[in-house]
Amino acid sequence: MLPTPYRIGTAGAASLAALGLAVEELWTLRGGSRQALALDVRAAAVSLRSARYLRIRGKPPPSPWDPLSGFYPVSDGWISIHCNFPNHRDAAMGVLRSEAREAAEQASRGWRGEALEDAIHAAGGCAGFVRTHDEWRLHPHAEAVALQPLIEIEKIGEAPPEPLSAAARPLQGVRVLDLTRVLAGPTCAKCLAEHGADVLKISAGHLPDSGPMEIDTGIGKLSARVDLREPQGVATLLALARRADVFSQSYRPDALARRGFSPEALATLRPGIVCVSLSAWGGSGPWRERRGFDSIVQAVSGMAHATGGEAGDGAKPKLMPVSAIDYVSGYLMAFGATLALSRRAHEGGSWLVRVALARVGKWIVDRGDPPRAWADAAEDLPEAELAALYGDMATPFGPIRHLRPVIRLSKTPPYWSRPPAPLGTHPPAWP
Repeated sequence: MLPTPYRIGTAGAASLAALGLAVEELWTLRGGSRQALALDVRAAAVSLRSARYLRIRGKPPPSPWDPLSGFYPVSDGWISIHCNFPNHRDAAMGVLRSEAREAAEQASRGWRGEALEDAIHAAGGCAGFVRTHDEWRLHPHAEAVALQPLIEIEKIGEAPPEPLSAAARPLQGVRVLDLTRVLAGPTCAKCLAEHGADVLKISAGHLPDSGPMEIDTGIGKLSARVDLREPQGVATLLALARRADVFSQSYRPDALARRGFSPEALATLRPGIVCVSLSAWGGSGPWRERRGFDSIVQAVSGMAHATGGEAGDGAKPKLMPVSAIDYVSGYLMAFGATLALSRRAHEGGSWLVRVALARVGKWIVDRGDPPRAWADAAEDLPEAELAALYGDMATPFGPIRHLRPVIRLSKTPPYWSRPPAPLGTHPPAWP
């Protein structure tokens, strides 16, 4: 459907169908009758770049990509450098001792790829040396990723069952704290909101955000600011967590644990909570504490090399035309959270759901190659077909056009009941 060497339609449709089935199962636990589930694979494919179709007052938002982000030449190939967050940009350009793209590329040519990758991470930045699939398979961290499950759902504490009462929507009354950024984590919470959950996005003024992308991922959510550097901020989040059903976060390992918000601490604070944790590289292997993004996983794992074409040494790598790793990870996080809520309803307990970008990337690659010349695929679906997938909404930003939910349920069709709002619009309190 799109020019990519991977079965992204299959991956998107499978993960969304899993979520739909989990939502339908939870609905029956609330006393609802069985309903039909359907989705369109082509719609699932384009949902993997949902933000591309956002229009604000009829116009597309500016690109979220910093001019300094992208692929840089190194002496033995290419490296992808992430500069979309100012702190990451400053770290990488500090290593390259440059503030301009041309000068930075000149400097990068004097480095070997793995050495520059390590130096940028050591400086607090994020980069990925471009490897082939075969090179990645031999890497120690790839070996660790191969042993990880695609999704982990683990009982982490005892608590009595919490059956959900009858309601008009499958997740109505479920309270979700969303402490995630960029795409995968926010997509998880957005998916839960489309089935009726009350989602409270928590950000902080001192942390970089994703700019206009926050509009697309913020559909269906309330948005509050909480500064965990301050005792009052910690107290506020503790109070919110005591009344939450789901606590979703994508900070680096132990970042929240140091402030008292580890899954184990949350299970003690609020028995019966469902913790959802997203990481870049998973909980095992030498890179388990490294920063990472969809684009960086594509670079190191061979996906960017294959998408750019294997026409010979030196061919410039290329990212897929969709952020499949991010969005599929978000769908799987929402699937895990919904399944854990079902388990809590009938057997009790506190639960931890783990998803890692690198493992999801491997799963997408493992779906196999498309059966035809993928490079000849159309750049997008026909406009008439896309038009049937759009929805419109009045927001504080003005009228927006967005992609509607892909999952179709016959009795509880998903929809968002809240428009996106600027970060920090709402008080840090449950509705």
